[in-house]
Amino acid sequence: MADDAFMPESELLRTLYDRGYVYQITDEAGLDEYAKTEIPVGYIGFDATAKSLHVGSLVQIMMLRRLQQAGGKPIVLMGGGTTKVGDPTDKEKTRPILTEEAIQENIDSIKTVFEKFLTFGDGPTDAVMVNNDDWLSTIHYIDFLREYGKLFTINKMIMQETVKRRLENEQPYTFLEFNYALLQAYDFLELNRRQNVRLQLGGSDQWGNITNGTELCRRCEDTKAFGFTTPLITTASGVKMGKTVGGAVWLNADMKSPYDYWQFWRNTEDADVGRFLKLFTDLPLEEITELEALKGAKINDAKIALADAATEMLHGEAAAKEAKSAAAKVFAQGATAEGMPSFEVEFSAIETGYIAIDGFIASGLAKSKGEVKRHIKAGAAKLNGETITDELAKITLADLEDDKTARLSIGKKRHARLIAK
Repeated sequence: MADDAFMPESELLRTLYDRGYVYQITDEAGLDEYAKTEIPVGYIGFDATAKSLHVGSLVQIMMLRRLQQAGGKPIVLMGGGTTKVGDPTDKEKTRPILTEEAIQENIDSIKTVFEKFLTFGDGPTDAVMVNNDDWLSTIHYIDFLREYGKLFTINKMIMQETVKRRLENEQPYTFLEFNYALLQAYDFLELNRRQNVRLQLGGSDQWGNITNGTELCRRCEDTKAFGFTTPLITTASGVKMGKTVGGAVWLNADMKSPYDYWQFWRNTEDADVGRFLKLFTDLPLEEITELEALKGAKINDAKIALADAATEMLHGEAAAKEAKSAAAKVFAQGATAEGMPSFEVEFSAIETGYIAIDGFIASGLAKSKGEVKRHIKAGAAKLNGETITDELAKITLADLEDDKTARLSIGKKRHARLIAK
């Protein structure tokens, strides 16, 4: 655990402490000295298991941003190689195996997000993106085992929390997954050799993998390497960051609209606003202190500031303003807004009567008919602001506004626009 009495001198560690990123550090004083006297080079690995990262990865992306802001060089490691194995950490079952083509498509899709948060280039503090498939795909297995396998003990590996839990629950833990810890440690060693990386950052669930890497760097290159982890980011009610009723909060705009992204942050619990402002925005700490001191209904001003800043960072100023304006129209004026997520329905289907339940599913407001029915039973499903009471209700021409649209809602905060074409 990090030492609460430690007083960092480097800009990097001061920022990470002040904004709440610190959970564990392998050597606080050593890392502080490194960050103070050199250009710290650090990396975080991201496996390409989907076409977009989600909000659960955002604290890691923000740490790379903090590293660059403090004069360090961030390395984004895309796991083109390790995704072929699948990180078993904190997973209760084996990940599905993806094809090489699918992995590359995911990497290409993910790349665009990092350009919003980091400055890439050839300068000493410019970010660099690398792919561990470049070296993992060329490993000769027997040579790898002879050189590095002897440095890892099964005794230590089975004590890692994920392995222990799987074994205790008699759940399958494949030999393929068992190799992941070795490969991640080897990534650190390769990045140290290729990019002079001496720092790996990650979530608290990665501590065992990270310390394996620092130890491998020490034993193979006599390099003083450092590990740094953040606490598990949960909401005040105990929910893991990014987990919502509506599914994952994706970072790519084609998978989660700027409007929905803005709404996600606007719906932050009161107790989380100050913490999330520090972690996920660049607002000055003095301003954050003022915002988190707001009480009663005024706390909504802090939530809007959080939504504005987070959305602008990812989607740009124009998209953030449009999302905010759309929300104002929906909540304050009850109007249909251009910025909210929308879906199209054939005009002929509206003419004959379009099943409302189908609209909630097509819009992404619900995943199944059963879920919609539960919302209807609870009085939470609405059409143009009016509560739907009949599971067989249809959307007809009479429900369309002059612009041939209708508004579907779940509760007061989740909306979508039906467009008749």
